[in-house]
Amino acid sequence: MRYLLVGLISLFLANVTAHAEIIGKPVEYTAKGVTLKGYLAYDDSIKNVRPGVLVVHEWWGHNEYARTRANMLAKLGYTALAVDMYGDGKTANHPKEAGNFASEVAGHLDVATDRFMAAMTFLKTQTTVEPSKIAAIGYCFGGGVVLEMARAGIDLKGVASFHGSLATKQPAAVGKIKAKVLVLHGEADALIPLEQVAIFKQEMQNAKADLTFVGYPGVKHSFTNPTANEFATKFDLPVAYDEKADKESWHRLQVFLTQIFK
Repeated sequence: MRYLLVGLISLFLANVTAHAEIIGKPVEYTAKGVTLKGYLAYDDSIKNVRPGVLVVHEWWGHNEYARTRANMLAKLGYTALAVDMYGDGKTANHPKEAGNFASEVAGHLDVATDRFMAAMTFLKTQTTVEPSKIAAIGYCFGGGVVLEMARAGIDLKGVASFHGSLATKQPAAVGKIKAKVLVLHGEADALIPLEQVAIFKQEMQNAKADLTFVGYPGVKHSFTNPTANEFATKFDLPVAYDEKADKESWHRLQVFLTQIFK
């Protein structure tokens, strides 16, 4: 009898594990005739609809790092879509190429908005998603993108920027920003001048935005990406991974998402 009981318990646990699987799959959607190749992640053991979170990649493009963050969000109970802002899923292997890709999109806000909205529309149509509860997070280039979407008044519950660009050519108008804003910033980020930080904070204050700004002393750009040190060595970039800031900022995001979706 004891062996039978142990066997039944093992079978039950195996079934639970099998059904609590994170599903991650490549997906495609379009914007103005451009094919965009994203990645959708969710926990199939959750039967009810849940909030959706868009993940906007770094300037390197839609790569494994963006997909990893989508999987992490899925494990927290969200449906996440790692988006493709460059088209055709293209990625860069060199900073010059990455800069060109990023400039092509960031320099044309209408293109960025079209591609972001296409991703948002796609996410809202998923059967696992509550379409009235959508947020967006972004890293580096992606952080700048989600802040621009907030400035444009896109109907998001919240946006979170990790070591993202703070500058803009179109400052937010008073009352325009609907989303709550979380900015997680390395105070030793050589790519984001102190003047830019001050201007951003003043812009958010003038716009009466609901802003939470968290600065990490001594922390450099790309502090959430474990491969940042490799990029720093290979391309002589002023970036560095910081495990403490990475973990703390992820915890901040979890609290933020819980608050905006309650």
